[in-house]
Amino acid sequence: MAITMTDSAVKQIKKILSQQESIKGLRVGVKKTGCSGYSYTIGFANEIEPDDALFEKDGVKVLIDKQALTLIDGTELDYRREGLNESFKFKNPNINATCGCGESFSV
Repeated sequence: MAITMTDSAVKQIKKILSQQESIKGLRVGVKKTGCSGYSYTIGFANEIEPDDALFEKDGVKVLIDKQALTLIDGTELDYRREGLNESFKFKNPNINATCGCGESFSV
């Protein structure tokens, strides 16, 4: 199982983590919500937990709970600026459907 990051995502994560000394990495997960079933969560990891899967690129660590990893295996994490908006984007090959607003997905 694997998660990949684009160079743009790595650059943004490095920028965020450089401002937080105690942070070990970026934590990515999923939660049940929305019309289609799941949505992504992003936060900071102060600790690496025993159930975390660790993915690293250019010194940037992304931690994912192993249960969430089964839903997002093969996903590419990207970071994009579109006009005045900027955010992390997920390219998940496992998605069967998304809701109309694009906030949740099902696998």
